[in-house]
Amino acid sequence: MSRTAPSIQRYLLTRTFLFSAIGFMILLFVCRLAYEASIRDSADQIAESVAESTFNSMYLVMSQGWTRAQLEQFMAQLSSSKDSDAAIDVMVYRGEKVVDLYGEIDQPNMDKQIRDAMRTGEVIQRSFGNQQRYLHPLKAEQICLQCHTNASVGDTLGVIEVEQDLSKQMDIASRNLLYYLLVLSPLPILFGFWAVRSVAFRVNHSVDELSKRIRKVETLEDLSQLSRDNEDLGFRELNQIFGQVETLADRLQGIAVDKDLLEFEIRLLEKFVITSEVVRDWREYINMLMLDINQVIQIYTMFSIFKVDDEVFDLEIFWLTTPSDNTRKMMEKAIRKRLAGNEHFGLPGEVIIHHNSVSTDSTPLELEPAEIELQTKSLLVETPKIGGIVGIGVHASIVKDNTKVLVLESILSTLLNVVGSVKAIYKYTRDLEYYATRDPLTNLYNQRMFWELLDYELDRCQRHDYQVALLMLDLDNFKAINDGYGHATGDKLLRQLSMELQSVLRTGDILARYGGDEFVVVLPETSLEHAEQVSERLLQCMQDFSLETRNDGVVRVTGSIGVGLFPDHADNRKDLFMFVDNLMYRSKSQGKNRISLPHKDDVAEIFNDLNQKMVLVNDAIENHSVVPVFQPIQPNGDDLPAVEVLSRIQLPDDTLMTAGEFIEIAESMGKVHLMDYIVMEKAFERVRDTGYQGLLFINLSPRSILVRDFLQTLHELTDRYQLDRSRIVFEITERDTVKNMGLLENFVRNLKDAGYLLAIDDFGSGFSSFHYLKYLPIDFVKIEGDFIANMANDPRDLAFVVSITDLAKKLKLKTVAEFVENEDVLNMVREVGIDYAQGFHVGRPNREMPNFEVSTA
Repeated sequence: MSRTAPSIQRYLLTRTFLFSAIGFMILLFVCRLAYEASIRDSADQIAESVAESTFNSMYLVMSQGWTRAQLEQFMAQLSSSKDSDAAIDVMVYRGEKVVDLYGEIDQPNMDKQIRDAMRTGEVIQRSFGNQQRYLHPLKAEQICLQCHTNASVGDTLGVIEVEQDLSKQMDIASRNLLYYLLVLSPLPILFGFWAVRSVAFRVNHSVDELSKRIRKVETLEDLSQLSRDNEDLGFRELNQIFGQVETLADRLQGIAVDKDLLEFEIRLLEKFVITSEVVRDWREYINMLMLDINQVIQIYTMFSIFKVDDEVFDLEIFWLTTPSDNTRKMMEKAIRKRLAGNEHFGLPGEVIIHHNSVSTDSTPLELEPAEIELQTKSLLVETPKIGGIVGIGVHASIVKDNTKVLVLESILSTLLNVVGSVKAIYKYTRDLEYYATRDPLTNLYNQRMFWELLDYELDRCQRHDYQVALLMLDLDNFKAINDGYGHATGDKLLRQLSMELQSVLRTGDILARYGGDEFVVVLPETSLEHAEQVSERLLQCMQDFSLETRNDGVVRVTGSIGVGLFPDHADNRKDLFMFVDNLMYRSKSQGKNRISLPHKDDVAEIFNDLNQKMVLVNDAIENHSVVPVFQPIQPNGDDLPAVEVLSRIQLPDDTLMTAGEFIEIAESMGKVHLMDYIVMEKAFERVRDTGYQGLLFINLSPRSILVRDFLQTLHELTDRYQLDRSRIVFEITERDTVKNMGLLENFVRNLKDAGYLLAIDDFGSGFSSFHYLKYLPIDFVKIEGDFIANMANDPRDLAFVVSITDLAKKLKLKTVAEFVENEDVLNMVREVGIDYAQGFHVGRPNREMPNFEVSTA
């Protein structure tokens, strides 16, 4: 148990009484010793006086010539005085020379001290308790020699002994001393008590004053009340203590954080949760945050600056109350000045300014220019990324409070991330919504959206009993344009031609880029005659189109078009598409730059060709003529090299049919998984025979997910060829045949549990890619090739690539860039930080395994 500390007053009183008692005893002892010494000194003086008086009396008698009877009478009187109760006893002892001359007398025996005095002739003083002894030698002088003829001058003739009993005097002195000291003893105690009370009063007064001031301290601002304003507290030590308290208060104001501020910051940080509602209504979210912040810190204005693209900046200014026009303009000017002062950010382009007011009911806010200049606090990101938040700030009157400034900057830093994330997600989501349905190069509908719109129109035409036309348009010799003028020129041609083609279509017609230089057109509620007219306009549009190059050259282009009608030429979308695709290839085979319209015999002929392809696919499976080709995937760092396994059908003339020509037919036949088995077995055999130690990317068809024995067959193949499963990467894509997300997730996790790796192919082409990333154990992200191919020319594509790469890094995933067709794109891929590169510039698909130098580390 802890003991309660005594008060200063009690402590001082206790010590005063104790030290007074000790002092009294010491004083009594010392005074008694001094008094006794004084009595003894007085006794010595008395003894000396008595001895001299006795000698003088003896001398007087002897000078008159005394008889022996007189001598004996004198000695008898001295003896009688010794036997009395007198305090002083006197005795005279006769020396040897006197005895020799006059004979002995009746006297006590001489002890050693008397003999020493006789011998030395020196006075001897001795004390024995309260007994005082004084021996006075009687030395012969010249006059003494008249009687003492046998003596010489200076000889000791005798000794006078004076003894005193000091007991009574000592007792009286002790009683008197004790009496007077007892009488005076209360005075030191009273004086000590008064001194203690005086000191305790001053100390208690100072401590009470300090306690009152400390009790008033509730916040950091109250620490200033601890100042004593140079008040003298009466004691140097107290002044020093209070001075240290003031110093501590000053330091606490500089380093401590107010509890209310901390609680406010915690409550505020709890609200920094990004939800879909926050993303959708982010301006209202910031308004609510301003109201919360103003409960503790007065903030008039907040602003955020957001980089939309290279030349456009979005400035959002949030006001607590509606500002006047003059205040609004001054704030815009002050923010521009503040932003322009940053070396990484000078607002070189267009600035779109939005003003938002939390409250519109109060009187318009009026601020002076000096207030805005002095009280604007902002935080800027030094190196903003494309599409990212670049700055945030507030206008508040707290610049003199270092603690609140620190808390505010902490809030600003968090807000910078939150607002930046909200706006980035808002913008990125909006862009994804757009590019999930649009081709990033031409802004036309993409392949995915084309199928959805085609399904919608086919469903409508069945319900309302009308026809839908489908046109397939493929540019002639477009590869020669890319090779001759470069991909930048080819991309520019596609963008401008897309706008020209769109202009000749009616409202409601659907134009989409199917891929590469292929376009598809859906004409709702149309006849074959109208489809032919539209085709002729499209063909004429391409013939009239021209593109000037940098060297004052002109690039022209033509196209081949195939036309089909639903339900006249096919009763489902896939058959209709293959029908039109075959007609388009017929136009190319007939000389290009023309339209192939369907005739009565075309349906049978084309579907006969499809049947022939089915037979070809079936024979390829039966004869194991499906062969793998390997396209290198180059690492941009120290990662393992990789190849992607692609399927080809070996034709009788030893040429290879690409997967695009037969994969859909194999899927429609339900035999694509059998082709996968053949390709994997041959690829695994090649890996074993060549000793290849890199990664092996394999496309996983949706049909494989539905086949029960796929995993068992896969395990048997890897065991047979002794392959490390952690080197096999299966690519999954968004396909219409995978409708059950739960089934896909279960299948993929079984692959992962068995030790295989997983990759998302064509990442960024739609929302499902992000859905896969959230729910599936992905290891690699293969970025949509269209973004990669155009990233050097289109900042939006670059922004997507950068965003996807950053996202993958945060999730600790490896990235692969597809469609790397030239050195410039490869360099940009490396600068962005993508881990792997794949494309014709890196290497084309080849039947032989690429020769990689693989590190064995």
